[in-house]
Amino acid sequence: MTIAPLNWSELEALTDFHIDTVNGSTNAQATLRLFGQTESEVRVTLYRDNHAWCPYCQKVWLWLEEKQIPYRIKKVTMFCYGKKESWYKRKVPSGMLPAIELDGRIITESDDILIALEKVFSVLGWGMQDPQVLPLRRLERLLFRAWCSWLCYRTRSPREEQYNREQFIKVVAMVEDALGSTPGDYFLSDFSTVDVIFTPYVERMNASLYYYKGYSLREENPRLQAWFAAMESRSTYRGTQSDFHTHVHDLPPQMGGCWENGEPQMLLNKARVDNGPWFGLPDVTYPEPETSRAEALQRVIKHRANIIRVNPADDKLFDEALRCALTHMMTGELCTPPSGSDAALRYLRDRINVPRDMSIYAAKRLRESLEKTASLVGDSQGIPIPFNHRRDQDPANFVRT
Repeated sequence: MTIAPLNWSELEALTDFHIDTVNGSTNAQATLRLFGQTESEVRVTLYRDNHAWCPYCQKVWLWLEEKQIPYRIKKVTMFCYGKKESWYKRKVPSGMLPAIELDGRIITESDDILIALEKVFSVLGWGMQDPQVLPLRRLERLLFRAWCSWLCYRTRSPREEQYNREQFIKVVAMVEDALGSTPGDYFLSDFSTVDVIFTPYVERMNASLYYYKGYSLREENPRLQAWFAAMESRSTYRGTQSDFHTHVHDLPPQMGGCWENGEPQMLLNKARVDNGPWFGLPDVTYPEPETSRAEALQRVIKHRANIIRVNPADDKLFDEALRCALTHMMTGELCTPPSGSDAALRYLRDRINVPRDMSIYAAKRLRESLEKTASLVGDSQGIPIPFNHRRDQDPANFVRT
């Protein structure tokens, strides 16, 4: 027994979710952050990617949020998603991200940006060039290289695959030792720039190795597990944090490819990230907010016209199917969508982007209901996610006209 889908007005009545993008918690939707100060105090403009995914952007973004430096945000398209904006190329000819404008001066390269910000606004715990920080910065780069060697190159034999795995795990042991050398859960005695530096790629390692190699970085290393938990206690990090599904499908075009090893655990992990269940994955462990469903609903309602427009299915068919999924998400009742809408629902399921669209738990709730609703009418999948680019996520498709 299923129920009829709610109409859009009835769905709108079920959410009052709202965030203060300017002065509230860290969020991907903001174009101005003041932290209770006045706009006249803004000296920094951060140029970051539309998708809130770029790892080097995340590093600068997180630093600014932790220091609560008033700043503006201008969003730019990363190349693999679409055409780079001409206004940005005029400002930054290389087109690289991130960049900041500090007191009218353009600065690129994330490390150079942090050093420049430290000189003006003081350090975050310990500075980039502090003797305690420098060896940890080198360790992060060593970990990055070991990860790339394992993930981003096709191996010619099981022996080579095993060697790359062992080399990565050796460096992870060094990271575990570094974390174990301090009394708390961070890299130094308290949260600092070092944690900001490690965050972007350790988060992406956690996702990609689980999916492509069957290795759970977070679950197999107790000190990294504690570090992740400590990071998730910070609202600043939670506002920038992405999920496994977003990372594993956004990484290949950025990294030049990510290669599966085909092992049984890897195949199980891949199926779970792609098809669910998404709750219980080692991408997040803090308790689910009570507002997760209301957040997902509010975000879909805000962009529903474009979500429907870009979906490959007929607009009328997908409109009804989407309302069925949202009705299930908000009421818990099954709502059978139109015949033939299963692929359309899964197309959207696969293209929810965290944190650009919504936070992790909101995305899990929405994916869960899209999949449950699609399963009522069939097992057809949406158009596959591209491997060499992500033009299916071109932000130009969501510009309001």
